[in-house]
Amino acid sequence: MKPSIDEAWIWGRHAVQSALEGGRPIHKLYCLAGREADPAIGRLRARAREQGIVVQEVARPRLDQMVGGEAHQGVVALIAARSYAGFDAILQACRERPDPLVIILDGIEDPHNLGAIVRTACCAGAVGVVIPERRAAGLSGVVEKAAAGALEHVPVARVTNLVRAIEELKEAGVWIVGAEADGPQLPYAVDLKGAIGLVIGSEGQGMHRLVREHCDFVVRLPLSGPVNSLNASVAAGVLMFEAVRQRQASTP
Repeated sequence: MKPSIDEAWIWGRHAVQSALEGGRPIHKLYCLAGREADPAIGRLRARAREQGIVVQEVARPRLDQMVGGEAHQGVVALIAARSYAGFDAILQACRERPDPLVIILDGIEDPHNLGAIVRTACCAGAVGVVIPERRAAGLSGVVEKAAAGALEHVPVARVTNLVRAIEELKEAGVWIVGAEADGPQLPYAVDLKGAIGLVIGSEGQGMHRLVREHCDFVVRLPLSGPVNSLNASVAAGVLMFEAVRQRQASTP
């Protein structure tokens, strides 16, 4: 069974719970048969029925087939496909807030990384995430699962030209800080307290040349072990929470 072009699967208890709480249109909820005594699944089942959503008990092989073998935790929902936020909405948030934090992803192709970054962006209070249309992971069930409900709260905008989007952010007063293994500065030496756009490059190649050239600062993380690189989502998390640390330290 495959969803139609305007539908998608989401799975995992956090992702499904966030969709239910956020009022996102859910067409049907599938629960693992024989798990009636599981309180977490029971709460999701009851919430769905309160909203008039059809709930069907199915065997594990069918759930596994729906999600391509991903870890579904016994719940899969068929929902309306998620739409991307408008980039203009993120620009507007940057103009309205004194210290917006925007996460810009330059070609993150692993959906698990994308989901993890969105989850961290939500925890760090980011106003949005910007991704390119081409050669990058898009929103999917895998991303929803890894984001653990954060996609209900953090707008993700997909743009055709990432460099142009960066230029527009700079025109809105946002300083652009890119992360690169050979960056000339450490993030602790850069002021991350104001309007900041953090650029995280792709897992293998890092930032594209033009993207790097449009950064106001390029920073590196101080790595001292025999492995000379971090997972993209881990690097993003370190930088986001350095920005959080600086902002909290400057608050009386």
